[in-house]
Amino acid sequence: MVSTVPSPKLFVAFLFVTTFLSSFPEFILATSSKHGSVTRHYKFDIRLKNVTRLCHTKSIVTVNGKFPGSRIAAREGDTIVVKVVNHVPNNVTIHWHGIRQLRSGWADGPSYITQCPIQTGQSYVYNFTIVGQRGTLFWHAHISWLRATLYGPLILLPRLNESYPFQKPHKEVPILFGEWWNADPEAVIAQALQTGGGPNVSDAYTFNGFPGPLYNCSNNETETETFRLKVKPGKTYLLRLINAALNDELFFSIANHTLVIVEADATYVKPFESEIIVLGPGQTSNVLLKTKPEYPNATFFMLARPYSTGTGTFDNSTVAGILEYKKPLAPKNIPTLKPSLPAINDTSFVANFSSKLRSLNTAKYPAQVPQKVDKSFFFTVGLGTSPCPKNQTCQGPNNSSKFAASMNNISFTLPSIALLQQHFFGQANNGIYTTDFPAVPLRPFNYTGTPPNNTRVTNGTKTVVIPFNTSVQVVLQDTSILGAESHPLHLHGFNFYVVGRGFGNFNPNTDPPKFNLVDPVERNTVGVPSGGWVAIRFLADNPGVWLMHCHFDVHFSWGLRMAWIVEDGKLPNQKLPPPPADLPKC
Repeated sequence: MVSTVPSPKLFVAFLFVTTFLSSFPEFILATSSKHGSVTRHYKFDIRLKNVTRLCHTKSIVTVNGKFPGSRIAAREGDTIVVKVVNHVPNNVTIHWHGIRQLRSGWADGPSYITQCPIQTGQSYVYNFTIVGQRGTLFWHAHISWLRATLYGPLILLPRLNESYPFQKPHKEVPILFGEWWNADPEAVIAQALQTGGGPNVSDAYTFNGFPGPLYNCSNNETETETFRLKVKPGKTYLLRLINAALNDELFFSIANHTLVIVEADATYVKPFESEIIVLGPGQTSNVLLKTKPEYPNATFFMLARPYSTGTGTFDNSTVAGILEYKKPLAPKNIPTLKPSLPAINDTSFVANFSSKLRSLNTAKYPAQVPQKVDKSFFFTVGLGTSPCPKNQTCQGPNNSSKFAASMNNISFTLPSIALLQQHFFGQANNGIYTTDFPAVPLRPFNYTGTPPNNTRVTNGTKTVVIPFNTSVQVVLQDTSILGAESHPLHLHGFNFYVVGRGFGNFNPNTDPPKFNLVDPVERNTVGVPSGGWVAIRFLADNPGVWLMHCHFDVHFSWGLRMAWIVEDGKLPNQKLPPPPADLPKC
C-alpha cells in the first residue's frame, strides 16, 4: 500500500512555498527552459492604499498595496512577464528603467511613446528578456508624476554558477531614495502646468519609503518611519542604491564608513573607494560596505540631501537612516554619529566623482565603445518659456509667461496615440509626429554665457530617424537660459558610453581628441554638468521608438524630451515584432 501521509521533507517544501507566495503575492511562478533560463511571472495590482508619513495620512497609488513597490528579481537570460491590472482611477504605465528591451519595445512603458496607458479596469502584460545585463535597476510608473509612489527595485543577478567580479557579499540590501509629498503629486504638477510656475517641492526625502528622524513629527512616529540597516561586524554588504526621487540629485554617505563603488546603472565599473556618492534621478549604483571588525559601541547615520545648482526652489532637507551593529546585549544611549556631506552646489565634487567611473573593460566584460561615428548630433538642454494664454495670469518668469524646457529649443509635445504604434504601421504622415528634429540648434548662441533675450521655445512632436546599427554620438550641452543646472538625461532602449565631459561650451575641434574611447563608463542615465557638456556614444542596434529625456520629472513635464526612431534591419532578428494582442488602446 502506498502511504498518503506526506514526508517531512515534502511538508517543509510545501510550507516554504506557501510562505514565500504569501510574502510575495506579486510573484506567481517560474518555469525553466532547456537552456537553463527561467520565465518569471509576476502580477502587479495597481491599488489605492492609505499610508502615513510625517504624521500625515493620505491615499496613494501602489503596486499590491506596497510602498515602495514590489521587488522584481531575475537572472541574466531570464524572461520577465508582469501582468499589470489597473484598479485605480488614474491611467497607468510601467517602465522597466534601464532594461535594453531588445526587440521588445512594446514593453518599454513610457506613455504615448511605446504604448497608450492602461485605463481603469484594464490590464496589460509586459514581456521582456534580460539580455547581457546584470546588476541593479528599477521599475516605475511613466505617466505624469505617478512614479512618486509607483516604483520598486529590479534586481538582475548573474547567470547560475557565475559570480560577481568582486568579493561575494554577506548580504544584499536595496536602498531606494524617494520623495514624499503630503499633498497629491498629481495635483501638484497639474497646478504648476496650469499656472506656469514651478511646482511645490516635496515635504521629505525617503529611504525605502521612510523619511527618518530629522523631519518634524512626533517621536513615536519618527521611530517607525526610519530605515534601519542592521549589520554584523566584519562582514561585507552589497548596497543596491537607487535614486527614485522625482526632481533631485542626491549626495549619500554613511558616517565613519567608506563605500566601494563596483557598478553603475547595472554595468560593472573599476572599483574605487569614496565616503560620499552622488546619484541623479534614474541612476543606480552597487556599492560594497565593509563593516568594522569589532562592535563599535555607536550607531551611524546614513544621510542623503540634494545637489542643486539651479535658480528654482527645491526640497533642501535631509533624509536619515541608521546603520546599526547587532549585539546581543547592546548598551543603551550609545551615540549616533553623523557624516559630512558636500555643499548643496558642490559641482567640483560631482565632476570629480563622475570622472572616477570607468568601465571594468575585461575580457569577460569588455567596453565595446563605438570607435567610429556614423551620425553626430549636438543637443542643447535647458529651460525656456512659453507665452501666457490670453486672459490668464501666469506665475512663470516675470509673471508673464510659463516655464518650459526643451532640447534644441523644441519642447516635445506628447501625441494622442503612441508613437511606436504609428511608426510600426507606417502612419508617419498622419500629422501625429514629424521626423525633422534638428541635429544641431537652429540658432546657435553662447550657450553658457549671457543668455539671449528671447527665451521662447517652440513646440512639436519631432523625432530623429536613424538606420539600424548606426553608430551615434550625441553631445548634450547645458544652457544658461533661466540659469545653468545639471540635467540627468535618460535614454530608453540603449546603454551608452560617456566618452567626454567638460565645462563651458563644447569645442568640436579641441574636445574630441580628449575623449576616452578605451574604458568610459557605460550608463543609461547621465548628468549633463551644470554649465557644461557631456558626450555619449551608442550603437543603434535596437529597432523601435525610444524616448530620451531629462529625469527631473518637472523638466520632463515642461517638455525636455525627444524620441529616436531606429529603423528595422534587414534580417528577421533585426526587426521589431508586431504588437501584443492586449496592447492598450488610446
